[in-house]
Amino acid sequence: MPNTSTIRKNIKINNYKFVLEIYPSRNGCNGKEGPYWEIFPHSYKASLYAFSNKDKLNKKIEAEYL
Repeated sequence: MPNTSTIRKNIKINNYKFVLEIYPSRNGCNGKEGPYWEIFPHSYKASLYAFSNKDKLNKKIEAEYL
């Protein structure tokens, strides 16, 4: 059964399309954990962009989408 609390968004960064999945925060062993997120590129060129600009992409997603 899929997790229904996962949030999926289609985003576009520098003309590259990605699917952003956000997993909400939860209570874990050490208190509150998360939120966590993953991106999935729509194309091979988008995956190359994400690999080459990982830090820039992380900062942009955390600032604009979380």
